Amino acid sequence: MLLNITKRGLLLLMLLAVLPARAQKLITYEAGMGTRDPNDADTWILYQRVRAEHDGMVLYADSALLNQVRNDLTAFGNVKIVITDTTTIFGDQLFYDGENRVLDIWDDTVRLVDGKTVLKSDHLTYDRFSSTAAYDSWGITVNKDKRLVSDIGYYNSETKIFDIYQGVVLTDSNMRLETDTLTYSMNSHVAEFWSPTHVYTDSTTMYSELGTYNTDLRYAHSMKASEVHNGEKHLTCDTLHYYEESEFGIAIGHVVLTDTVNKIVSTSRYAETRQQEHSSLVTDSALVRMVNRDEDDTLAVPDTVYLHADSIWVMNDSTRHFHSLKAYNHVKIYRMDAQAMCDSAFYSAPDSLLQLFKNPVMWYDHYQSTADTIVVKFDTSGAKQAFLNGAPFCIEQVDPDKFNQVKGRNMVVYFVEGEPDYADILGNAEMVYYIIDEELNGYKSLVGVNVGVGSDMRVYFVDRAPDRVVTYGKPDMSTYPYDKLEPEKRTLANFKWHDAQRPKKPMDVFVW
Repeated sequence: MLLNITKRGLLLLMLLAVLPARAQKLITYEAGMGTRDPNDADTWILYQRVRAEHDGMVLYADSALLNQVRNDLTAFGNVKIVITDTTTIFGDQLFYDGENRVLDIWDDTVRLVDGKTVLKSDHLTYDRFSSTAAYDSWGITVNKDKRLVSDIGYYNSETKIFDIYQGVVLTDSNMRLETDTLTYSMNSHVAEFWSPTHVYTDSTTMYSELGTYNTDLRYAHSMKASEVHNGEKHLTCDTLHYYEESEFGIAIGHVVLTDTVNKIVSTSRYAETRQQEHSSLVTDSALVRMVNRDEDDTLAVPDTVYLHADSIWVMNDSTRHFHSLKAYNHVKIYRMDAQAMCDSAFYSAPDSLLQLFKNPVMWYDHYQSTADTIVVKFDTSGAKQAFLNGAPFCIEQVDPDKFNQVKGRNMVVYFVEGEPDYADILGNAEMVYYIIDEELNGYKSLVGVNVGVGSDMRVYFVDRAPDRVVTYGKPDMSTYPYDKLEPEKRTLANFKWHDAQRPKKPMDVFVW
C-alpha cells in the first residue's frame, strides 16, 4: 500500500522527530468565583478557595491570576503548594511557570516542609524538573535537633541533600559547625566542606579546609590543614580521623601534637590520640620533645629532652598531667648534658624513674655506660642514682686511643646535686685506669696505668673526673708504664666504644 504524504505533512513529521518529546499540560483550577481580566482576555481572576493542579502538583490560595495561554499562575494569600506526598511549600505570594515548571514563592517566612525537614526563607524558587529549592538571601532549615543557616542554598527534595554557601552554620545539641561552603545530607547526616571550617563542641575545637563531618556519629574526616584543640592538647596534621564522642583521633602526615600544660611536643607521620584514656601514640619518624622551659625551636635548649623511637606512647594521669612514657625499638635520647640509646625505654613521672632495656648505652659528659638494663632515678636537681644491672661497663675517654674502664656484675652511681659523687661496682670488679699528672703549667703527663681486679670497687669523683679508687675483697692491682703494658691488657674484655652512634645534636636521634 502506498501512503500519500504531502510536503507539509513530511515537514511536520521531521520536526516531531527532532523536537523533545514533552507534552504541554495545562494548569486546571477550581474557585468559588472567577472572571476574565478586563485588561487581558487570556487571564482569569480567581477568588475564594482557589485550587489549581498541574502534572501532579496541587496549589491552594485565597486568590489567583491564571493565564492559560502562557500556562502560568500568580497566587496570593495563604498559598500552599503540595509538590509530592512528603513535600509541601507555604507562602503568601507565588508565581508558577507551568511551561518550565518553576515556582517562585515570597513571604516574610516561606516554608518548605519535606517530611521532618523544614526550610524557611523570605524567597524560595522551586524547580520541579530537578526537584530543587533555592534561596539567595537567607535560609534556615530545621530537622529534629539539627539546624542549617546560610545566605545562599539549594535543597534537592529527592536526594535530601543541601548545597549551601556564605555564612554557613550547622548546629545540633552537641556541636556547631561554621564554614562558607557545605553539602549536607538529611539522610546520612554527613556534612562535606571545601573551605576553612570550624567545628565546636563542649570539649573540642576542630579546624579543616577540606573534609566531612558526620553529625550522628560525631566523626570528622579532614584532608587538609587539619587541627584539633582539646583543652591543653593541640593536634595538627595533613589528614585526620576524629571521633568526638570517644575523643579518639588518628592523624596522618606532618603530625604535631602539643601538650601545653606539660610542655611536651610530639611529631611524627602517624599518631593516635585517646583523650579519655589520657594517652597518645606517635610512630613513623616519631620524636617527642620534653621542654622544661620556653624554647626557641631553632636552638637546642639544655634542659629539653629529645626522644626518638619507632613507636612512642605518652600517658597523662586523670588530672591530665604527664604520667609516663613508653618507647619501643630504635630508641635514642638527646639532652645537651646526657644522651642514651636502647631498644626500649620507660619513664615514670611519679617515680622520676627512667628505665632503658636491651643493649642500652648511656653517655654522660665524656663517659659511656652500658649494661643489660640501666635505671636512672631523678630528683629536682637532676640525676640522683643510676643502677646498671647485669654486666655494667663504664668507659671514660682519656685521649683518642686511651680509655679508663671499669666493669663488674652490677653497678650503682650516686649523684649529689646532679653531679656524680661515687660509684660502687659490685661483684667481679675489674678496671683499667690511666694515671695522669697535671703540672702547674697545665701540661698533662701519663704516669702509668693501673690494672686490677677485686670483688668490689668504689670510684670517687671530683668535678666529674675519677679522683681515687678503693678496691675490696683481696684486690689484685698492678701499675704499669704505658709502654710496658701489653696492648691486649689496655682494654677489658667486651670493650666497645659507641661514640659513632652517640647523638651529638638533637636531630641525631634519627641516625642509626
